Amino acid sequence: MLTPEIRKQNGKKIKRDKIIESASVLFSRKSYHEVMMEDVAKLASIAKGTVYNYFSSKEDLYFSIMKVRMEKLNASLKEIISEQKSVVDSLRAFIIHLYMFMMKYQNFFMMYRKESFSTSYILCDELIELEKNLKEILKEIIRYGKKESVFRDIDDEFGVDLVLGSIYGSVHRGIVKELNEDQKITEREKTYDYVLHGLFSGFQFNNDLPLKNKTIVVTRSVETARESAEIFVQLGAEVITFPTLDIVPPDNWDQFDDFILGKNKISFIIFTSAYAVKMFSKRLNELNFRINYTKIIVVAVGNKTASVCEEYGIPINIIPKNFSSEGVVYELIKFRLNKKVIFIPRSAIGREELPNNLAEMGAVIKSIPVYNVAIPSDECIAPYIANLKKSNPDLYIFTSPSTFENFLQILKITDPSNYFEKSVIAAIGPTTKSAIEIKKLTVNIIPEEYTIEGLAKAIVNYYEMNQEKN
Repeated sequence: MLTPEIRKQNGKKIKRDKIIESASVLFSRKSYHEVMMEDVAKLASIAKGTVYNYFSSKEDLYFSIMKVRMEKLNASLKEIISEQKSVVDSLRAFIIHLYMFMMKYQNFFMMYRKESFSTSYILCDELIELEKNLKEILKEIIRYGKKESVFRDIDDEFGVDLVLGSIYGSVHRGIVKELNEDQKITEREKTYDYVLHGLFSGFQFNNDLPLKNKTIVVTRSVETARESAEIFVQLGAEVITFPTLDIVPPDNWDQFDDFILGKNKISFIIFTSAYAVKMFSKRLNELNFRINYTKIIVVAVGNKTASVCEEYGIPINIIPKNFSSEGVVYELIKFRLNKKVIFIPRSAIGREELPNNLAEMGAVIKSIPVYNVAIPSDECIAPYIANLKKSNPDLYIFTSPSTFENFLQILKITDPSNYFEKSVIAAIGPTTKSAIEIKKLTVNIIPEEYTIEGLAKAIVNYYEMNQEKN
């Protein structure tokens, strides 16, 4: 039960927030000198004297709005970026969070941009310092990206101004067009893609195009094969996309529906792929069911999976440093798992290593299919087969055991050793590597970081090392 004192404090906070919101609207539409305290009081439907009970002057009110928002923005950016595993992920987190923050606080954005472009620039020293801190966060990302040879050798200040200009231009466009939530997600992804390609260096190692004259086969799903190919094109390679997977719903939803609607007490949810998040969320919407995540620890394996969770409004508690079943177990071993329900929405052909390891720790495992992995239809895959047969690949990339196994099945390869005899094989992680080696093949490349970006870097290093030997 709330005490009278707490109710009084809550009431003051609500009134203060109302004043700030009303003032934000006015400051965003008019210049600083045109806004009067009487205008703020009128818009907030309170007495002018009440405004002065909270803010001593118009200047105090203005700077309070700007300071609160800037401090919140900087703190949230630092927290989100500290959780990222690569410089590309950090850039993406910065762009998406800044875009969504400004779209949420549109009046603040209009105030901020007005002052940033103003010749008088009335921002006080404290606010100027906060703006410098914001730019420094981005500058550090750019510096690290240049150091890692991921970003081009661009002047730091120039790069920061161009990136922020792109984001702010996109936000302004979104405000003018009054985008809905789905459109905002699309726009922010386009903004990220635009900025990334502006900064992307093509991994400037010993030469500008380290994979020039190399033909690489990229095997993934129909949806992501072209997406994954782009990074290798930037590195100078000729890329052949070869979809080996098609993501479809499970044969039926009975097991999932019974578990979700059965009011089971879930302690942990583990998402092992972006597909699991998408299909899980889609089914929840079909059931018109909402999960309360406040008492659930959510684990996302990989930054891409975590990013999709964010898009669907699923809060993430843990992103394992090692994107594998061992990485998940390492993170969860610190919890008391005995009799705790761990829900793993996953592929119908998902491997049992993770569920078995967690079950051995005493957890109650509910591993339920939310999607199935099928081989693309003959009609879909025919042009890809024709294109592959006309080429002479130097390297094959496999991103999961299924991509490898389906590749053999689609091409009717009965003697893998003979087929891959003159080619280099790259696997995105140890599980995929093991599946390939079962067929008596040698995996030449495996990255330290189990992502497409990590794999690209490992491939470049592999060819550069071999070039030095020769």
